[in-house]
Amino acid sequence: MSMRRIYRKVAKKYGVTLKEVRQEIQTCITEAYTDPLNQNEITGAYQKRVPCKGEIPTPEELIRYLARKEKQ
Repeated sequence: MSMRRIYRKVAKKYGVTLKEVRQEIQTCITEAYTDPLNQNEITGAYQKRVPCKGEIPTPEELIRYLARKEKQ
């Protein structure tokens, strides 16, 4: 399933735009990666498992990673 299709399904379900879906996912990811309460060795180890180009994964990077994990 394409990312656009995923966003479309979520947007339709909650009555929001595709852009809002992506922005909200990114906001949640950013908070999870920058919240001082999440800055410990265990959480950091899990966060480093998510392949990403920058320090914080994009929604697409995180969704792809989670989809691969689910198939295992």
